[in-house]
Amino acid sequence: MAPNALSRHLALTGFMGAGKSTMGAQVARRLGRHFIDLDREIEARAGSTIAELFVRDGEASFRALEESVAASVLGAAEPAVIALGGGSVLSGETRERLCGCAFTVLLDVDLETAWQRASRSARPLASDEHSFRALFQERIPIYEETADGHARDLDGVVLAAAGIDVGIGAIELLGELVPGDGPIEIVADATVAGIHGVTAQLSLGARDIATHEVPAGEPAKVIGVLDNLWRSLRIGRDGTIVALGGGCTTDVAGFAAATWMRGVPWAAVPTTLVGQVDAAIGGKTAVDLPGGKNLVGCFHWPARVVIDPGTLETLPEAEMRNGMAEVVKTGLLMGSPVWEQPLAELVRRCASFKAGVCLGDPHDRGPRNQLNLGHTFAHALEAAAGYDLPHGQAVALGLLAALRLSGNDEALASVQSELDPRPVKLDRDAAWAALARDKKSVGGVPRLVLLERNGQPTWGNEVGGAEIRAALDSLICD
Repeated sequence: MAPNALSRHLALTGFMGAGKSTMGAQVARRLGRHFIDLDREIEARAGSTIAELFVRDGEASFRALEESVAASVLGAAEPAVIALGGGSVLSGETRERLCGCAFTVLLDVDLETAWQRASRSARPLASDEHSFRALFQERIPIYEETADGHARDLDGVVLAAAGIDVGIGAIELLGELVPGDGPIEIVADATVAGIHGVTAQLSLGARDIATHEVPAGEPAKVIGVLDNLWRSLRIGRDGTIVALGGGCTTDVAGFAAATWMRGVPWAAVPTTLVGQVDAAIGGKTAVDLPGGKNLVGCFHWPARVVIDPGTLETLPEAEMRNGMAEVVKTGLLMGSPVWEQPLAELVRRCASFKAGVCLGDPHDRGPRNQLNLGHTFAHALEAAAGYDLPHGQAVALGLLAALRLSGNDEALASVQSELDPRPVKLDRDAAWAALARDKKSVGGVPRLVLLERNGQPTWGNEVGGAEIRAALDSLICD
């Protein structure tokens, strides 16, 4: 079973009326991938409609053609989003191809809804309700056998494709959700281990063989902590590291997983709002150096991300405020005031948005840059403060600077009303020097993410040094 759709086709399967064609087009836009509707591809190649092919040649001949076209589509090298016909997975050859080159999501639909939708169409197998209902029950085992994940809506498809499970109580299901059957070592800070460690250990059962404590927050992301992890890990290539905690824990544990034994699987179990909506998603792992944040790291996509919004109930109010900065940033990029949603839905939508961006640009070479809105300034402030400035506070201030340079008063008002960022006292020259070292600078000139209109970010923008310095200075008080 494939863990995610990274570098693989994303195939949507399900019964007639599940909405595969409509959903497939939406998912493709979200991921920036080419969309292929297998039925439409068959009709284009045959020069006839599906109904005409059934009547003229019979179902057996149609299935042979369907299998041939599916082989051609799935054989393409560039990952696409593919909406399969309801009967495509009847072919053993097609199922084998899906297993080898695709991540398959089953679009769940109840029988009544499927019949209501399909009976209004010209589908050859939806002309008789009794036969339709029998066929539905007959195909369920085949769909289940083929599926790597399940979904009912757009966000659900994207989350499944990224290997992310979101739900209240999900931490109690770690034993089912963390892939593999080898040993597991947990990495957590002392506070999180004390609150959620036992639940995680009980869920993982006999697979759990050790827990390693790291400092809370940014102090975890230093070479010394990483060295201690390397020296204490005991798993082999068949083992998995589970990172339980906030974004700093997932950063250092993920980097340890990427480098231990030249790379072992890992699972992120974020327990902070920052982690659940941002830091634990997308496979970026890193530690800090004195000269800057996240300067040493790599991309190492988690085998699974398990997000339980219920764990946020124990989160201090200050940490919730930190996380809201990333929520507001995400909502501005989405063009939707997602921060107004109930907490569990807010987490799910933000996680899905980031997952879609990262699946579309896993190595941060283009559209993924948008996720750095405000972060060029935020990282400079954090570095100048010796990483004593909370990340969320830095991001809130960074958003102010980026939005002022964007001339986006609407977004600026949202940041001010929702986050109320206040200037901080630190060394202006140190912040400016740190900003010049930003990873996305070109020739020492920062490249900024701007947002002239909500939902329409641009990246790689070069802004005059004087304007950037003035924007940075506005975030600092004497």
